[in-house]
Amino acid sequence: MPVDHYENFPVASLLLPARLREPVEAIYAFARGADDIADEGDASPEARQAELDAYRRELDAIERGAPPQCAALAPLFTRLGANVAGFALPLQPLRDLLDAFSQDVRKTRYADYAELLDYCRRSANPVGRLLLHLYAAADEANLRLSDDICTALQLINFWQDVAIDHAKARIYLPLDELARHGVTEAQIATQQCDAAWRALMAFQVTRARDMMLRGAPLARRLPGRIGWELRLIVLGGLRILEKIEHAGYDVFRRRPTLTKTDSLQLAWRAVRYPPK
Repeated sequence: MPVDHYENFPVASLLLPARLREPVEAIYAFARGADDIADEGDASPEARQAELDAYRRELDAIERGAPPQCAALAPLFTRLGANVAGFALPLQPLRDLLDAFSQDVRKTRYADYAELLDYCRRSANPVGRLLLHLYAAADEANLRLSDDICTALQLINFWQDVAIDHAKARIYLPLDELARHGVTEAQIATQQCDAAWRALMAFQVTRARDMMLRGAPLARRLPGRIGWELRLIVLGGLRILEKIEHAGYDVFRRRPTLTKTDSLQLAWRAVRYPPK
């Protein structure tokens, strides 16, 4: 379960059927490229938005059946366009991802949980929805379960990376919940892990776990290797939450990550799925 760059994306896992590895890699390349535009380097916000707009124009070209418009982007979008056509993938999830990355350029705070969920709807849920289309399993029930899993994964990544995001001048913890628990932005900046911080993070961990468990039955609904892939993703997210708890919610000094030992444990848990 990759957790470092384009988080929690099952990049061509050996558990995926071979025929799906190419479209998954093509979607990942698109998502990673757009995410890097929003996050990496020292470009101005205006330059970042211009590059993301170029991605939007290329999606429009795919929709028209036209060739790529920009020579520099041609390899990426020729590949993506072939997989969109070959697997009848919808373009709206890809546009939603671009909207989320554009939001990252200009928005660094979230007033409440509803705002954060709206961001996750566009930054995380599109990945699961595209994968369900690849699996020919994109019915309404599966899409709802997938959204729960993907949003939970995004939230878990936020709580895992509070310090990393703060270094980028971003805080994803809802501001009203910070205030309710008596935690200030200055406390995040100085990495104070006191009783108020632990209570806030315990609340976030519990809510993310509940959401993940709501979506977890999807891994039983999907057949074969795809179901096994999803079980490991779900269990990996839940394991990160366990590690946050075991660290006393001090994600500043002990960023939780998955180790080789965790991988063995997750494989055993996958056999005994569903999680409790």
